[in-house]
Amino acid sequence: MYTEADESAKKGPKSRLQNRILFHLSHKFNDENRLMGHHQKLQDILEDQLTLASIHYLRNHYQEAIDIYKRILLENREYIALNVYVALCYYKLDYFDVSQEVLINYLNQYPDSISALNLKSCNNYRLYNGKAAESELKSLLEEVATNHYASDLIKHNLVVFRSGEGALQVLPALVDVIPEARLNLVIYYLKQDNVQEAYNLIKDIEPSCPQEYILKGVVNAKIGQESNSREHLKVAQQYFQLVGGSASECDTIPGRQCMAACFFLLRQFEDVLIYLNSIKSYYYNDDTFNYDFAQAKAAIGAYKEAEEIFMLIQSDKVKSDYCYISWLARCYIMNQKPREAWEMYLKMDTSGDSFSLLQLIANDCYKMGHFYYAAKAFDLLERLDSSPEYWEGKRGACVGVFQQIIAGREPKETLREIIVLLRNTSNPQVEFLTKTFKKWGKDNRVTI
Repeated sequence: MYTEADESAKKGPKSRLQNRILFHLSHKFNDENRLMGHHQKLQDILEDQLTLASIHYLRNHYQEAIDIYKRILLENREYIALNVYVALCYYKLDYFDVSQEVLINYLNQYPDSISALNLKSCNNYRLYNGKAAESELKSLLEEVATNHYASDLIKHNLVVFRSGEGALQVLPALVDVIPEARLNLVIYYLKQDNVQEAYNLIKDIEPSCPQEYILKGVVNAKIGQESNSREHLKVAQQYFQLVGGSASECDTIPGRQCMAACFFLLRQFEDVLIYLNSIKSYYYNDDTFNYDFAQAKAAIGAYKEAEEIFMLIQSDKVKSDYCYISWLARCYIMNQKPREAWEMYLKMDTSGDSFSLLQLIANDCYKMGHFYYAAKAFDLLERLDSSPEYWEGKRGACVGVFQQIIAGREPKETLREIIVLLRNTSNPQVEFLTKTFKKWGKDNRVTI
């Protein structure tokens, strides 16, 4: 009811209180000119400065809010509750350890404070893990039973601390109550690969903070990749660039991740690696980070390093993704390990992805001179699809193997397999090739 509040405030006498109320309402209406007009009327008195600090917080200017709160605390040490506000600002700046230290000043005097304990649990979640965070909240569950907002907030946070457990039972009802509930529900849908639901929830949100820009970027990137929509990919790239290029975020870890994502979508992988290298020490065991890092390494031809990073990934979900399989297979081939790539294919079920991998193995092995595995791959491709190019690839690969046998780089016994592969094709050239191979085998005492 901001419009009604605005009309009522304007009817009252002109005063510092009226200016403070209209200052807040200007922010709610997103009226920048009006906001600055009321800002200029603020004085260096406690109430006005607290109002200014709260607007800085709401506009994501956390350092400016901290500066005001600290100055007031220096002059009024009895205003101990301001420590909670300072701690909240540090939390928003990702200084979780500093936030925790400041919060202790308040908790030492008010150990049962719901707001402070909730913030402490959030810091523990970001510093340690969900279990450490949850332990702080368990004692509050009974106390907040009659406080609906506090109860909703704690239920919401427990879903986050438990990695989304109970999300569909708790979060939908809180979407219009707790701002973060919508964002966390979007994250839950993304983790469940329900990208369309995530998109439906976030598409109409006008982002106002880095987290919202980032999440909109991620959702648009997912939609764009799944539907091959250049428009969604462009929107994602722009959101990532806005965050990563902003003065407040450019040197933060999320800011650098955003720039890496932006360049990834632009396929500028050298630039991707500049940003990922600057934060890799924070993500050594993070599968998602390593997946992106390995792909970028492979894309610039650093296949040895890419293979090592791919092998760090533990997630079965990632390892079953065709993108992971195909990149790792390519790394094996480029790193002189074609047999490992071939074994990856043998482990796959017959599908469109297995056919694509077979094509990759055939072509990459041929390019790298691994003609034996190229011949086996082209032979299978030819049986699945009688396209002339597969016969041409197999013929070239078989001749390549023959040359390597003559040069002593392949065992002579391989000649038998190559002749069998050739005979799988009904082509007039087969007779000439097998006759040539047999003659050499006979001259060199190879049993065929």
